[in-house]
Amino acid sequence: MEALYTAAATANGREGRAVSSDGQLDLALAMPPALGGNGKGTNPEQLFAAGYAACFASALGQVGRAAKIDTSEISVTSEVSIGKDGDGFGLAVVLRVELPDSLDSETGHTVVEQAHRTCPYSKATRGNIQVDLVIE
Repeated sequence: MEALYTAAATANGREGRAVSSDGQLDLALAMPPALGGNGKGTNPEQLFAAGYAACFASALGQVGRAAKIDTSEISVTSEVSIGKDGDGFGLAVVLRVELPDSLDSETGHTVVEQAHRTCPYSKATRGNIQVDLVIE
């Protein structure tokens, strides 16, 4: 792969800070209450969910432009779950794609499936974690 852009961020654990190299991202990190924390900060699952939702929405836009389909009103919600997985922990993702009324169901499903094939996050997770697509 020829890198077009590289993002860098540093974190010092789940209870601390995450800071990008350019300073645009500077967040307090905290364990969520469901995992015994105080929830007074973001967590890796939220960051992954935000990144995946944004990347998938971008992939939808790219697929839509190529097919001359307006995807500007499609929204993506990414739900990232963490749980016990053998000796450690694992992740699972549900991508909820909300289609506008102006887009017929068959076309919407085709666009979502094509985006799932091309989205870098989808490619990175394929075969590694469960990713479910829910089209609403």
